[in-house]
Amino acid sequence: MYAALRSHCVQDYPHYEVVFGVNDAEDPAVPVVKRLMLEFPQHDIRLVACEKRLGANGKVSSLIHLAQAASAEYLLVNDSDIRVETDYLKTVMSELQQPNVGMVTCLYRGIPGDSVPSRLEATGINTDFVPGVLSAHWLEGGLHFGLGSTLAFRRSDLAAVQGFEAMVDYLADDYELGNRISQLGRKIELSRTIVETNLPVYGFAGFWAHQLRWARTIRASRPGGYLGLLLTYTLPWALVALLFSKGAPWAWELAWVALLARMILAVQMSRFVLGEKAWASVLLVPPRDLVAVAVWLTGWLGSSIDWRGERFRLKDGKLTSESTPT
Repeated sequence: MYAALRSHCVQDYPHYEVVFGVNDAEDPAVPVVKRLMLEFPQHDIRLVACEKRLGANGKVSSLIHLAQAASAEYLLVNDSDIRVETDYLKTVMSELQQPNVGMVTCLYRGIPGDSVPSRLEATGINTDFVPGVLSAHWLEGGLHFGLGSTLAFRRSDLAAVQGFEAMVDYLADDYELGNRISQLGRKIELSRTIVETNLPVYGFAGFWAHQLRWARTIRASRPGGYLGLLLTYTLPWALVALLFSKGAPWAWELAWVALLARMILAVQMSRFVLGEKAWASVLLVPPRDLVAVAVWLTGWLGSSIDWRGERFRLKDGKLTSESTPT
């Protein structure tokens, strides 16, 4: 967390403020933020206690408080696990100044923790999620949603979509905000800078819960796109063909072609789009793709998610709490 938050405090940019939000005074982020305040006294760094819960989505509830505390016209929202380069803010702000751009968002590279489930999730981000975003950009003539790894926009556009208050009960707040700004006739720009997210050292249960929440988030936001995902699982379909053909030669040939195509795509995304230097995670593509089918099926069948110690029911993209916060 320290490395991620600190990366936002060393930007090569003339002047900016950094406003951190926590839900309670015992949050483990508090001493990290105070350390940054001491380390960078020349910067405008503030810590805001967002104790009043304003809706089902605790993150958006905090953003309402933070937007009120921030003083600038230009706002940039990031999670605490995102690490950026020193030219990040300069790049994003220059892109936001382009004609009719209402939001800038970023692709992100998954950095795994030291566990197999964590590596599986990083593999999914780097070799499946990223090409999915790029495919949506190509097929739809641009993006019409934001990614939580960076949401940069104007306060005036936020006000035009009724502010964060209008999204405080939605699960996919990044999607909602980008989509609503897009509906204003503004362009969603995919930045040329790529950021990093550090993944937890998951056990399988934590990995499964996170994947399931992610799947149901996509289903709630883009149901047509979620249904279409099933057609993109190249390796599982090749295995189905092998099974029903009883190992026919043509099915084996198809399976090898599918495996080769999938691995080429994975290498292209990891090496040439995200700039990864280690390709070992590409070897996890086959097992990860098999897990993805199980996640997809489970995500389609249910509507409950576990998030930040609470259990919610998801309906029409909105959250209804089923439990008391822990």
